[in-house]
Amino acid sequence: MDKQGQALNVNRSSLTRFAWLSIAAAILTIGLKTAAYLITGSVGLLSDAIESLVNLVGAIMALAMLTIAARPADDDHAYGHSKAEYFSSGVEGTLIVLAAVSIAVTAIPRLLHPRSLEQVGLGLAVSVAAALVNLGVALVLLRAAKQHQSITLKANAHHLLTDVWTSVGVLTGVGAVVLTGWQRLDPVVALIVAGNIVRSGFGIVRDSVAGLMDTSIPPEELKNVRDILDRLGRQYGIECHDLRTRQAGNSRFVSLHVLVPGTWTVNRGHELAERIESDIQSALRDAEVITHLESLDGPASSGNRAQKSVSVCSADLREKAGDGKKP
Repeated sequence: MDKQGQALNVNRSSLTRFAWLSIAAAILTIGLKTAAYLITGSVGLLSDAIESLVNLVGAIMALAMLTIAARPADDDHAYGHSKAEYFSSGVEGTLIVLAAVSIAVTAIPRLLHPRSLEQVGLGLAVSVAAALVNLGVALVLLRAAKQHQSITLKANAHHLLTDVWTSVGVLTGVGAVVLTGWQRLDPVVALIVAGNIVRSGFGIVRDSVAGLMDTSIPPEELKNVRDILDRLGRQYGIECHDLRTRQAGNSRFVSLHVLVPGTWTVNRGHELAERIESDIQSALRDAEVITHLESLDGPASSGNRAQKSVSVCSADLREKAGDGKKP
């Protein structure tokens, strides 16, 4: 493995520390929210504690998948293990939806048979402390997810933020019960929170499915690749076609055909291919680029170009192609 690959694996391995942080936060908040429920008897606070239990399962899943995703490529996984992150986020999205269902199941009986709350002030204080813990950890995970382009950390962060919104909704519901005396407000707010959680869960599952389906790289990154090919095409009098891209976790994969003048030596064409790969890798972090050299003068290449509706990089006039500068 080259030094770049080794550095990448070390970098991905370091992400597991964020999963451990999420696990610690989940254990702490489960204790706090369970205590708040036992103190008040609020079904809203119980639903909040249930979601934190789901957070713990999701965090453990994230730890396992981040560990797998950090493994280097091997004979059975030539492109690495980065797609493991999509399984984690998919499972976490599903767990979020299940948490919402459990909240609804708990709230509906209380809606039909309301019960008064006890020691609300102390219970709310404990729940606020748990919400602040989740908010702090979620912000840390979001920053790390953006920096390292990790969908697992992103899903885990959004899961924690969902928990925060759950806590806000529950606290609002319990406070409203205290102010109005209407006991049914507690389960009503819990059901509203459950609906919001379902929306968040389905969004995470959708992103995971898109990643497993080999979605192309984002439009802004694709534009950067095309700009590089356009620039080199004008500079050296070459053409490019059959540009294909996909992403897996933080990794980017780019492949294309490079058509060079038939008078060029193999060595000269190889030098240009390396220049193209280097420029694209400089523009896209963690990118693997594969180029295939063809001759501009070959009949097969002419046929291929005729079948392409659009070339992916511009070329100078054909008669100038043989005078391209040496890469």
